[in-house]
Amino acid sequence: MDVLWYGDKIKQCGLNLLESPGNDLVASTALAAAGAQIILFTTGRGTPFACPVPTIKISSNTPLSKKKNNWIDFDAGISLNDKTLSECGNDLFKKVISVANGEKIKSEADGYRDIAIFKKGVTL
Repeated sequence: MDVLWYGDKIKQCGLNLLESPGNDLVASTALAAAGAQIILFTTGRGTPFACPVPTIKISSNTPLSKKKNNWIDFDAGISLNDKTLSECGNDLFKKVISVANGEKIKSEADGYRDIAIFKKGVTL
């Protein structure tokens, strides 16, 4: 277990907590720079962005998943009506394994790659 500061690299396996801004793209860029191989990103708004590593977009509700189907990779809202939480978790686990084995997430398939660097200090 380790706590990393913004800009640090992962030094050991296991749980690593990263101190970084919470902004969608800035946080995902920081995770990728630290050494993350896959990012699971939950969203209630469906922010469209891509990252240097596969970032599985998980919608918190089915209406969002249907409305923004072109960039949501997994609908966790199904756990509210259609499936048990355990079934939903198993489906998400299978999705992560599939992406780890080369399946392209929607932003990758569309060719998007974004980064955002957090700048501390004054901006003029």
